[in-house]
Amino acid sequence: QVQLVESGGGLVQAGGSLRLSCAASGFISDYYDVAWFRQAPGNEREAVSAIGTSGSRPYYADSVKGRFTISWDNAKNIVYLQMSSLKPEDTAVYSCAAKPKTWYDHRWDVPASYGSWGRGTQVTVFS
Repeated sequence: QVQLVESGGGLVQAGGSLRLSCAASGFISDYYDVAWFRQAPGNEREAVSAIGTSGSRPYYADSVKGRFTISWDNAKNIVYLQMSSLKPEDTAVYSCAAKPKTWYDHRWDVPASYGSWGRGTQVTVFS
Protein backbone atom coordinates (compact mmCIF):
# COMPACT_ATOMS: atom_id res chain seq x y z
CA GLN A 1 0.00 0.00 0.00
CA VAL A 2 1.16 3.52 -0.73
CA GLN A 3 0.26 6.60 1.27
CA LEU A 4 -0.31 9.90 -0.51
CA VAL A 5 -0.33 13.35 1.09
CA GLU A 6 -1.14 16.50 -0.85
CA SER A 7 -0.06 20.03 -0.02
CA GLY A 8 0.31 23.43 -1.64
CA GLY A 9 -3.30 24.44 -2.11
CA GLY A 10 -4.54 27.89 -1.26
CA LEU A 11 -6.26 31.08 -2.37
CA VAL A 12 -4.94 32.78 -5.50
CA GLN A 13 -6.09 35.50 -7.85
CA ALA A 14 -6.99 34.61 -11.42
CA GLY A 15 -3.88 34.58 -13.58
CA GLY A 16 -1.71 33.50 -10.69
CA SER A 17 0.18 30.29 -10.01
CA LEU A 18 0.33 27.52 -7.43
CA ARG A 19 2.40 24.38 -7.09
CA LEU A 20 0.79 21.32 -5.59
CA SER A 21 2.80 18.48 -4.11
CA CYS A 22 1.85 14.84 -3.66
CA ALA A 23 4.25 13.03 -1.33
CA ALA A 24 4.20 9.26 -1.73
CA SER A 25 5.44 6.81 0.88
CA GLY A 26 5.30 3.06 1.06
CA PHE A 27 5.55 0.62 -1.83
CA ILE A 28 5.66 3.18 -4.62
CA SER A 29 7.52 0.69 -6.83
CA ASP A 30 4.29 -1.33 -7.00
CA TYR A 31 2.56 1.55 -8.73
CA TYR A 32 2.48 2.58 -12.34
CA ASP A 33 1.07 6.08 -12.61
CA VAL A 34 0.30 8.90 -10.23
CA ALA A 35 -2.49 11.26 -11.21
CA TRP A 36 -4.12 14.46 -10.08
CA PHE A 37 -7.90 14.70 -10.01
CA ARG A 38 -10.09 17.58 -8.95
CA GLN A 39 -13.64 17.93 -7.76
CA ALA A 40 -15.65 21.11 -7.46
CA PRO A 41 -18.87 21.25 -5.40
CA GLY A 42 -21.73 19.66 -7.31
CA ASN A 43 -19.41 18.29 -9.99
CA GLU A 44 -18.01 14.86 -10.68
CA ARG A 45 -14.36 14.11 -10.06
CA GLU A 46 -12.33 15.21 -13.07
CA ALA A 47 -8.94 13.96 -14.22
CA VAL A 48 -6.36 16.73 -14.49
CA SER A 49 -3.00 15.10 -15.21
CA ALA A 50 -1.00 11.92 -14.70
CA ILE A 51 2.60 10.77 -14.93
CA GLY A 52 4.46 7.48 -14.81
CA THR A 53 6.45 6.76 -11.67
CA SER A 54 9.57 6.90 -13.82
CA GLY A 55 8.62 10.40 -14.89
CA SER A 56 7.38 9.30 -18.27
CA ARG A 57 4.03 9.43 -20.05
CA PRO A 58 2.63 12.76 -18.87
CA TYR A 59 -1.05 13.15 -19.65
CA TYR A 60 -3.17 16.30 -19.41
CA ALA A 61 -6.83 17.11 -19.63
CA ASP A 62 -7.61 19.47 -22.50
CA SER A 63 -8.82 22.07 -20.00
CA VAL A 64 -5.35 22.43 -18.46
CA LYS A 65 -2.99 21.80 -21.38
CA GLY A 66 -0.47 24.57 -21.74
CA ARG A 67 -1.20 25.87 -18.22
CA PHE A 68 -0.38 22.95 -15.89
CA THR A 69 2.80 20.89 -15.77
CA ILE A 70 3.21 17.60 -13.92
CA SER A 71 6.57 16.29 -12.79
CA TRP A 72 8.00 13.48 -10.68
CA ASP A 73 10.91 13.84 -8.29
CA ASN A 74 12.33 10.33 -8.11
CA ALA A 75 14.66 11.04 -5.22
CA LYS A 76 11.91 12.43 -3.00
CA ASN A 77 8.96 10.41 -4.35
CA ILE A 78 6.97 13.59 -4.84
CA VAL A 79 4.72 14.43 -7.76
CA TYR A 80 4.31 18.12 -8.45
CA LEU A 81 1.55 19.90 -10.31
CA GLN A 82 2.65 23.36 -11.36
CA MET A 83 -0.45 25.39 -12.15
CA SER A 84 -0.18 28.69 -14.01
CA SER A 85 -2.65 31.12 -15.56
CA LEU A 86 -5.23 29.93 -13.08
CA LYS A 87 -8.90 30.57 -13.73
CA PRO A 88 -11.86 30.66 -11.36
CA GLU A 89 -13.09 27.43 -12.97
CA ASP A 90 -9.94 25.71 -11.66
CA THR A 91 -11.36 26.04 -8.15
CA ALA A 92 -11.73 22.56 -6.63
CA VAL A 93 -10.32 20.07 -4.18
CA TYR A 94 -7.29 18.53 -5.84
CA SER A 95 -6.39 14.94 -4.95
CA CYS A 96 -3.61 12.68 -6.07
CA ALA A 97 -4.02 8.98 -6.72
CA ALA A 98 -1.78 6.02 -7.54
CA LYS A 99 -2.51 3.30 -10.09
CA PRO A 100 -1.25 -0.22 -9.29
CA LYS A 101 1.13 -1.74 -11.83
CA THR A 102 -1.28 -4.59 -12.46
CA TRP A 103 -3.73 -2.01 -13.81
CA TYR A 104 -1.21 -0.50 -16.23
CA ASP A 105 -3.63 -0.71 -19.17
CA HIS A 106 -6.49 1.05 -17.40
CA ARG A 107 -7.35 4.53 -18.59
CA TRP A 108 -5.44 7.30 -16.89
CA ASP A 109 -8.44 9.61 -16.66
CA VAL A 110 -10.85 7.26 -14.88
CA PRO A 111 -10.95 7.39 -11.05
CA ALA A 112 -11.70 3.66 -10.83
CA SER A 113 -8.25 2.99 -12.34
CA TYR A 114 -6.58 4.13 -9.12
CA GLY A 115 -6.26 2.16 -5.92
CA SER A 116 -4.83 4.70 -3.47
CA TRP A 117 -5.93 8.26 -2.85
CA GLY A 118 -4.82 11.21 -0.77
CA ARG A 119 -7.23 13.41 1.17
CA GLY A 120 -6.92 16.39 -1.13
CA THR A 121 -5.99 20.05 -0.95
CA GLN A 122 -8.28 22.99 -1.66
CA VAL A 123 -7.49 25.38 -4.50
CA THR A 124 -9.57 28.54 -4.75
CA VAL A 125 -9.12 30.99 -7.61
CA PHE A 126 -10.86 34.36 -7.34
CA SER A 127 -11.35 36.96 -10.05
